[in-house]
Amino acid sequence: MANSTDRILTTHVGSLPRPQRLIELNHRRLMEETVDEAVFARELKDAVADLVRHQQEAGIDLVNDGEFGHTMGYNYDYGSWWSYVIRRLDGVEVDQLELWERPMSTNPGATKPGEFALGTFMDRRDWTAFGEAYADPHSGCALPEQYLSHHSPVVRGPISYSGHEELARDIDNLKAGLAAAGIEEGWMNSVAPASCARFSNEHYATDEELLYACADAMREEYKAIVDAGLILQLDDPAIAENWDQSREEPSVDAYKRYTLPRIEALNHAIRGLPEDRIRFHLCWGSWHGPHFTDLPMDDLVDVMLAVNAKYYSFEAANVRHEHEWRVWKDVKLPDGKVILPGVVSHATNVIEHPQVVADRIVRFAESVGRENVIASTDCGLGGRVHPQLAWAKLEALAQGAQLATKQLWG
Repeated sequence: MANSTDRILTTHVGSLPRPQRLIELNHRRLMEETVDEAVFARELKDAVADLVRHQQEAGIDLVNDGEFGHTMGYNYDYGSWWSYVIRRLDGVEVDQLELWERPMSTNPGATKPGEFALGTFMDRRDWTAFGEAYADPHSGCALPEQYLSHHSPVVRGPISYSGHEELARDIDNLKAGLAAAGIEEGWMNSVAPASCARFSNEHYATDEELLYACADAMREEYKAIVDAGLILQLDDPAIAENWDQSREEPSVDAYKRYTLPRIEALNHAIRGLPEDRIRFHLCWGSWHGPHFTDLPMDDLVDVMLAVNAKYYSFEAANVRHEHEWRVWKDVKLPDGKVILPGVVSHATNVIEHPQVVADRIVRFAESVGRENVIASTDCGLGGRVHPQLAWAKLEALAQGAQLATKQLWG
């Protein structure tokens, strides 16, 4: 993957708006209705080719398949980046219960002040503090109806990877789209072990056993993506957002003691894979709530840098985290590493002005070096904002990168 050697390159985090026809077909497949799979395969392949070309036309340098192969059957769906893996793992079953109230740990709820133990989504301190807003379906905070509103994954047997056919399809579709657009290289998203393992667990004795079962299974997906000549992006919002999913606020030290083994499991899963083929994405969750209780980046940056990747993607545009560019004035970016800060947000309908985007890019470039910055988005835009707004945001990203390039290179 190229660096910003003579200009600021652009990319994004992953999910991009799906065509309505693809959403409708995916919805029918999710509801286990009869779908002509040959028709679906053609629709998916054509949609990915169109998407690659659309990214190129919008001014995005480093493109992907928009996560189109990660089944999304609703126009607004915050969970498809994770829920896709349910179909690719044996040992995981689906209950007809909403995810939000299911336990995601064998030991839910903190037992002593300052400790950390993962609770349910409903245990989030942000959701508790702003319960009226989250409960109001018209507030903009409430979660939209999506697959996880009516289904939740439960581990009831040994986990193993069974998604080889779907993965091969996604790889082939992206490579065909890249070839048609004359683009040499692309990247593909995959869920990281810590985020993958947030299933309700009825099989493994401990959370650690479940974590490493997911790491070993998902390694097959990671290795296949890299072996296909693509860049692998590991999506791992659990590393940041788990902080808020404890009824009592833990100490930062306790949270790091909980989190660092999850980084170790990730590094175990990508062992032997070249770092320069790996991107790591950190965020605090894509729902449009207050995020008032997010853990500061200052407390997470060392955890993020412990991942054996060359590229680090993170939120930096939304108003809860924009000020945290200052972290990089004090933290030295290790040699050979590159940051992909979000300079356009998924959390607002306001289209960022290109000069605002440029200002954000320049701040990071002046802190870590212009060649070590690739401009990105905070999180995926598909399923989070209206498609018309998503593409306008990507165009603003590209325009801002051009302005920043003029300022940084003259």
